[in-house]
Amino acid sequence: MTSCSLLIFILTYPELMTFELRNLSIGYREGHHQKVIASNLNATMEGGTLICLVGRNGIGKSTLLRTLSGFQPALDGDMLLDGQSILAYTKRELSETISVVLTERTDIENLTVADVVGMGRMPYTNFWGTLRKEDKRVVREAIEAVGMTAFSSRAMSRLSDGERQKVMIAKAIAQQTPLILLDEPTAFLDYPSKTGIVELLLELAHKQKKIIFLSTHDLDVAYRLADSIWLMDEKGLSVSVTSEQLLALNFRPATESKT
Repeated sequence: MTSCSLLIFILTYPELMTFELRNLSIGYREGHHQKVIASNLNATMEGGTLICLVGRNGIGKSTLLRTLSGFQPALDGDMLLDGQSILAYTKRELSETISVVLTERTDIENLTVADVVGMGRMPYTNFWGTLRKEDKRVVREAIEAVGMTAFSSRAMSRLSDGERQKVMIAKAIAQQTPLILLDEPTAFLDYPSKTGIVELLLELAHKQKKIIFLSTHDLDVAYRLADSIWLMDEKGLSVSVTSEQLLALNFRPATESKT
């Protein structure tokens, strides 16, 4: 790996998780009306794979990520974790199953790096959020995995956008979920850091048999490292993308508008 080293504990799952999109429609409800962004989406993710979602700005990649994470309700269809609708999961069960890294800034300016990564342990702590010795080890190793050990005590307000992004990825790693969803996780990173982070995520997927699903504009990184590339366009979702289709995209890297 280039800038990140993987020292994360290895988890084992009795069976590989599957996450299925079944006739899924995504978009927004505006009063009694619906604004459909994409419909009839069908696909299946399996444990042990890193999947990159690509597509032009405004096509709906962020909307899809927010819907898959449960932050935004689907307009129609369903999402199944190991054959069970995520609607049947409690909030706690979902927090132990899905971790999410979105591009929106959250109000964490007064917290340190270690504080924020420690929030990834909340599904496993007591009511007061007290970290046990094991939790602190998990946090320490997650921070080390993204190359931020020297910043552990630094306030989030003093970090660059790229450094903040690494911290949020470390938080997702510390959450120890079999499914990680990330929206443009390399958007603010330089090229070596982009490659290092995606290599880290790929190693997590393979060694810990996780499903890691991320949206990206970095076509070169996706083409070289992803196990599978999904394309979202006006026709819907394609899950077997060829190199010719990638070349045909011909868009410049940019921060996606939130649709």
